[in-house]
Amino acid sequence: MKPVIALVGRPNVGKSTLFNRITKTRDAIVADYAGLTRDRHYGNAKHGKQEFIVIDTGGFEPTAESGIFKEMAKQTRQAVAESDAVIFVVDARQGISAQDHDIANYLRRLGKPCLLVANKAEGMQEGHRLVEFFELGLGEVMPVSAAHGQGIRSMLDGSLGALHLPDVDEEDDGSPKPLKLAVVGRPNVGKSTLINTWLGEERLVAFDLPGTTRDAIHIPFERDGQQFELIDTAGLRRKGKVFEAIEKFSVVKTLQAIESSNVALLLLDATQGVTDQDAHIAGYILETGRAVVLAVNKWDAVDAYQRELLERSIESRLAFLKFAKLHHISAQKRQGLGPVWKSIAQAHAAAMCKMSTPILTRLLLEAVQFQSPKRAGMFRPKLRYAHQGGMNPPVIVIHGNSLEHVTDAYKRFLEGRFRKAFALEGTPLRIEMKTASNPYVDKD
Repeated sequence: MKPVIALVGRPNVGKSTLFNRITKTRDAIVADYAGLTRDRHYGNAKHGKQEFIVIDTGGFEPTAESGIFKEMAKQTRQAVAESDAVIFVVDARQGISAQDHDIANYLRRLGKPCLLVANKAEGMQEGHRLVEFFELGLGEVMPVSAAHGQGIRSMLDGSLGALHLPDVDEEDDGSPKPLKLAVVGRPNVGKSTLINTWLGEERLVAFDLPGTTRDAIHIPFERDGQQFELIDTAGLRRKGKVFEAIEKFSVVKTLQAIESSNVALLLLDATQGVTDQDAHIAGYILETGRAVVLAVNKWDAVDAYQRELLERSIESRLAFLKFAKLHHISAQKRQGLGPVWKSIAQAHAAAMCKMSTPILTRLLLEAVQFQSPKRAGMFRPKLRYAHQGGMNPPVIVIHGNSLEHVTDAYKRFLEGRFRKAFALEGTPLRIEMKTASNPYVDKD
């Protein structure tokens, strides 16, 4: 699972600028105004081969007892609680403050790996203005400039190095790994009940109250000689419905669980139909490229008319998951659970499918012969050959000329042909186009 690093500091020290620099995005709003960031903000980042999650927090006032600053402090404490390491950001130009001492005292008590970073240090002589920060008792002070990108690489080396993470290339020791199955969905759709039914015991708290599960629970499980790792996740709600800080903590764990899984089982509630949030979760699964199986729980609790409406709703609102198998189950009454396991195995096999270059190229040329791509101006895209570019999800790379003019509709046509040929059911399929460069473009 990806490590988590939290950015902490008093207002207006440049945490959001640093967040944007680390994630290579502009997701966090930046302005010369104290207290602009109030909620926690999450982003994916990569340093070398190591991927991790970084959290931007609002200005931290540990001693705040009321008002918005108390709520901001609550958010920051939650970010620190779920992080593996902390980057404590101070202002190299303004110097140390009483608030910096309060934050340092709080971080020292936690005992987590903490890196002290002095931002806005561009153009300053190292050590001249940084000596005073040693009195915070957090060790060496690292000068950086988030605005200019100075010292960022060394800062990430220090933060990730403090976690003693295994080398990315050495994580796979060749031993068979259990299939990681994440059970995801909105609150109170029966995720914990389903896992308890599979296990044959009350392993998880199941209660008729949304949000009973707060964290992602990992459970080893064996079925027909196959090793699994079941992941029960907290329900995901719409952003406006997430009020408790502890529940926001659960959302991050759910997203992490989806990313670290091999297959995601998306549970829908037959009594409530398909909601915007169901579509949002399905979209996130698709975005991460995870194999997916759909299951409609509480199928025994609805009549024939409701079932027909639900099936139409799934066809329209989850049309982008047409490749996923759909099952009607009742976790409480143990109905329809057997076929779900078969679909999970098929989805995982499809996600790890190996496709040979000769077969892919033959299928491509047959598809072009059956239906050519649409002409763009004077030229028609020429698709020459294809090969596999990755697994989980499968990626097919197509080479040729003028491929930037290939329409999305034609890509879907090709996807359908490839899916049918290789029986790719239950997994997303990504098609990439690579146009050959013209060797004469720079010649007179």
